[in-house]
Amino acid sequence: MSDRKLSGEVFYPSKEVLDRTQVQCESIYQSAEKDSLSFWENEANKLHWFRKWDKVLDDSKKPFFKWFINGKTNIAYNCLDVHCETYRRNKVALVWEGENGDFRSLSYFALRRETCRFANVLRSLGVKKGDRVTIYMGRVPEIVTAMLACARIGAIHSVVYGGFSVESLHERLEDSQSKVLIVADGAYQRGKIVELKKIADEALQRAATVESVLVIKRTGHEINMEFGRDFWYHDLMSSPIAGNSCDIEIMDSEDPLYLLYTSGTTGKPKAIMHTHGGYMVGTYSTTKYVFDLSDEDRFWCAADPGWVTGHSYIVYGPLLNGATCFMYEGAPNFPNPGRWWSMIEKYGINILYAAPTAIRGFMRYGDAWVKRYNLSSLRLLGSVGEPINPEAWRWYHKVVGGERCPIMDTWWQTETGVVMISPLPCTPLKPGSGTKPFPGIQVDILDEKGMRTDDDEEGYLVIKNPWPSMLRTIWNDPERYIQQYWSRFPGMYLTGDSARRDVDGYYWIIGRVDDVIKVSGYRLGTAEIESALVSHQAVAEAAAIGLPHSVKGHAIHCYVLLKAGFEKSDKLIEELRQHVGHEVGPIAKPESIEIVDSLPKTRSGKIMRRVLKAKALGIDPGNLSTLEE
Repeated sequence: MSDRKLSGEVFYPSKEVLDRTQVQCESIYQSAEKDSLSFWENEANKLHWFRKWDKVLDDSKKPFFKWFINGKTNIAYNCLDVHCETYRRNKVALVWEGENGDFRSLSYFALRRETCRFANVLRSLGVKKGDRVTIYMGRVPEIVTAMLACARIGAIHSVVYGGFSVESLHERLEDSQSKVLIVADGAYQRGKIVELKKIADEALQRAATVESVLVIKRTGHEINMEFGRDFWYHDLMSSPIAGNSCDIEIMDSEDPLYLLYTSGTTGKPKAIMHTHGGYMVGTYSTTKYVFDLSDEDRFWCAADPGWVTGHSYIVYGPLLNGATCFMYEGAPNFPNPGRWWSMIEKYGINILYAAPTAIRGFMRYGDAWVKRYNLSSLRLLGSVGEPINPEAWRWYHKVVGGERCPIMDTWWQTETGVVMISPLPCTPLKPGSGTKPFPGIQVDILDEKGMRTDDDEEGYLVIKNPWPSMLRTIWNDPERYIQQYWSRFPGMYLTGDSARRDVDGYYWIIGRVDDVIKVSGYRLGTAEIESALVSHQAVAEAAAIGLPHSVKGHAIHCYVLLKAGFEKSDKLIEELRQHVGHEVGPIAKPESIEIVDSLPKTRSGKIMRRVLKAKALGIDPGNLSTLEE
């Protein structure tokens, strides 16, 4: 990076970080900027292909881009078989801890064996290339082998988060026209059993295309098993049909790998489709460069495989790089707020990739819980899911990272498949900023008229060039794909997020375009108001919404969770109002602040501001399928 002094609060990488990192920042950025197609081709060449591509990119039918044309590969082969031919054969691929203390670990050899057996079981149920298979379970090792088994035989997996309701599961089964459902009998969450099979049974009453249900025993409690439809996983896995080897399905680069549903504020959830070739190249390279992975690392992405973060950075990205992944089944603070930190100490975790909502949640308990444990194994931290408040960033850096771990604050989407804006380990960091686009990615910020904004001026975040891991379409709805992502600014991908770029070219994500409040003609992002509140010593989490106002157009209303040791009072509320005014400006002073015990969140931890707004206005909140119970 440039030696020029940067503006604002900057954390420069230490000599220790620079000496250790394998990422050659300058050369990577320069090569990608000079020729992005050659950059991606070079990355693709580091992976296994049964047949090399004829052309890197086909953009003749924009916006339906294709990558690595006529290239033949299989992402599961690259995740497992490639490593089993090397010294990594007996290296630990996956370490797992259950909420109840159960433990398992699988080497690359063992993970391939289990994947092959699982793939043979799926084939025995009639699953073939192109069929859809829905996966509905908690964070257990079988969710990884299920995904890899589907990929191995060319089936398209559709993972549904294990906290979704009957209606949400049914909707996804119907839209994907799935042939097989893989479900666990239940999952452990905060010491209780989540009745996954019971939910699935209800959803299956209306899911006409599902022929077979494969049931994985996790909790062992009594469940309904329908004769002729439901099969125990352990029975089939121990039968002669499940041999230790399974022929690989050779896939075209553009063959679908998976569907993953993402919901908007209204309308039915849309199935984002990703492919074997481009997605593989994107997850491989972003995992390697952003997290500076080395062979001895233990990598913990604390997401759920039911979300894109889990797909890309629990399963595919780390395994493509031959890393050791850690997975934990349960709640972050169960049975106490030390659970995460105890596991980092116990398993020697080197990299932690977590959501700001989790970080803010731990902040509520103070520093003591973290400091009980030895976290010296950590060398790099990551943030994902929403903009991280500067105050939470500093706490994460100081208390969790011991002021030695750089924080990779990443911005991306289900649709992008991989990290799009992020530092690399050698990047100077600004708390709250995702810094620069990943090498090979071109982003910009546009105003209403499609013109580039000035520095520090908020606008629409767009991606200007195609990238390998981009969504190819919305399953069964190509017109919606064009309208939603490519119609607002022709030739550019509309992210739906607002952002600003500072004088140093650093990007600051403000939030969804819908999460911008216009007060007396001034546009204020909910993220900056919430960050101001969280910077107060009493506040753990905050949500801001805009409600109609006869004079201002909109007025700001906030909801606040207090840290332990602070109590609600009129004096504190007024102090918080003044604090926001001081931090952001008088125009941002909230009209009202309500102290609450919880905030409505999606199951991936994002605050659902529209639910707060609907409740305040007394209107229908719309689709609540992603709302956490």
